[in-house]
Amino acid sequence: MGDIQLRCKKKVISYIMKVSVIAHPNAKKPRVEKDLLDTLHVFVSEPPLEGKANRAVIEALAEYFHTKRGNIILLSGEKSKNKLFEIIAE
Repeated sequence: MGDIQLRCKKKVISYIMKVSVIAHPNAKKPRVEKDLLDTLHVFVSEPPLEGKANRAVIEALAEYFHTKRGNIILLSGEKSKNKLFEIIAE
């Protein structure tokens, strides 16, 4: 199975992408921004305790990419500001 999946009956096209993100916990204004190097900066208001900020980043990415939270997987950077996510978009 490759990165691209096509279904003829429903005409659903899904693809997988890997996204590098810099997380900014404890932000006053939650938002997602792209810098000049096309790196996503995700600002969340939750603290970096017990995975709360990671869950908030996943929620923000799901809204940004218009997909479900279950389609976003944290590959690396669980305890780092630099994170790598795999996103399945439909």
